[in-house]
Amino acid sequence: MRNVTSLRIGSIGFRIGCDWARPIAVLRDLYRDYPAPEDGIPDFNLHLFAARPWRRWVRPSVHIGGDFVIPDAAPLPLAQGLLAAEMGMNLQMALGQRRYLLLHASAVERDGRVLLMTGMSGAGKSTLAALLMARGWRLMGDEFALVDPATGLVHGFPRLVSLKNEAIPVVEQALPKARFGPVLEGTPKGRIRHLVPDTRAVAAMAEPARPALILFPSFGFAAAERPVLPSECFVRLTQASTNYVALGERGFDALTSLVRSIAAQAIDYPDTETALAQVERLWGAL
Repeated sequence: MRNVTSLRIGSIGFRIGCDWARPIAVLRDLYRDYPAPEDGIPDFNLHLFAARPWRRWVRPSVHIGGDFVIPDAAPLPLAQGLLAAEMGMNLQMALGQRRYLLLHASAVERDGRVLLMTGMSGAGKSTLAALLMARGWRLMGDEFALVDPATGLVHGFPRLVSLKNEAIPVVEQALPKARFGPVLEGTPKGRIRHLVPDTRAVAAMAEPARPALILFPSFGFAAAERPVLPSECFVRLTQASTNYVALGERGFDALTSLVRSIAAQAIDYPDTETALAQVERLWGAL
């Protein structure tokens, strides 16, 4: 492919090739502060391509390929090429990552300790991670938290933060000087805009930290909090992991150690200010 870029997020290197120039230009701009893969060798290759030659110009649609693929995945319109690239990187990690236990979670760090937030789509974990970053926390990841089975440490994977629908203006107001990607309309999840992690997140992305608290947030309910027992936490995290089964005994041991060693809480919240106050209170009680 003529249009190619490479980048490293945390310890994971990607090489992304595309049939069109525009998605690669957007990726290069948004990820311009990120380093190249170590020794120039990526961990994963991603291809964004037209299924037929004429599809490059006539109703262009972007198919996602690479080292790992879902054969029947639906293509995206070219206007959503950035989203296709982000989804493609997610796909490579979800299907191919074996070094780390992957949790579908946001991760932020303060004072050398990590807060993990996971839950169903729409729970608000990406929004809360972005707002905590605005308050001085280090963003370690939005889509995935990478847990090292050997040490239990969480490793940074600070991708672009995917903001959706009503969360976009909330974060734009909280981070007026931040860099954002283009607004993507009509995606499968509605309106999306990507937030570029701040310079601290990128500069420190190679520094792991010890997990200290797991939160299961739920947006749209009256404020409430309850502890989550290790047994329930374990089951919920197996459902939130894309490679727990593939890791076998290593995954079981890593997850068992995680839920036994740190507290877990479920929080309901009606708005982000309430959620942020809940997070600060629970964090301060550790």
